[in-house]
Amino acid sequence: MIPVKATVLVVEDDPQIRNFMLFALKKEGFKTLMAGNAQGALSQIVSEAIDIVLLDLGLPDYDGMDVIKKVREWSDIPIIVVSARDQDKEKAAALDAGADDYITKPFSATELMARIRVALRHLYKQSVRTVQTVFRVGGLSIDLDKRLVYLDDQELHVTPMEYALLALFFKNMGKVLTSNMIIKEIWGAGYGSDTQALRALMAGLRRKIEKNPGKPRYIMTEIGVGYRLVDE
Repeated sequence: MIPVKATVLVVEDDPQIRNFMLFALKKEGFKTLMAGNAQGALSQIVSEAIDIVLLDLGLPDYDGMDVIKKVREWSDIPIIVVSARDQDKEKAAALDAGADDYITKPFSATELMARIRVALRHLYKQSVRTVQTVFRVGGLSIDLDKRLVYLDDQELHVTPMEYALLALFFKNMGKVLTSNMIIKEIWGAGYGSDTQALRALMAGLRRKIEKNPGKPRYIMTEIGVGYRLVDE
């Protein structure tokens, strides 16, 4: 089951935004910790039992991107970026570096809670052993039991969100999945219809599995509808 009293680390240097998030989290029963800079965040991630991190990118000592990369060297703890940077390339860079999700400021407490619940569900599912199932298309394959992805028989590092997206495609190989369906399956029904986050996640995944992301070999774009994993 999803931990009811999960511990959330809020990494934010703006007092007003930090207090808003801390209030919303405590209202929902989460245990909260806070850090106002990157060094404080890394120290607490190492020393405390934290279930999820809410991370601002514009920190006073180091950029939040550096925090993501550092944490991903040794931990798969869910990281949700909460940032005013709203460009697709910024979102793609954060997701590619290992962030699990990306919320653009300003945001509502409802959206924040929905993203956290989705991240915790993914965290729980990672701990549940599934029946071994291996899928392959061309040189791309996925082992749903071991949660591993291979490209040309070489293990490929993907983020938890990239893995969830790829697993969804393999389970529906050859089918066109609408953007709304993908968003609902990956982020949850309460996420809404933010296709920007989906495009950013897809861009990061394609850079890893495609030799030429501009002319994809595996995941095809169905213009105006969604995406499809080729079925050979």
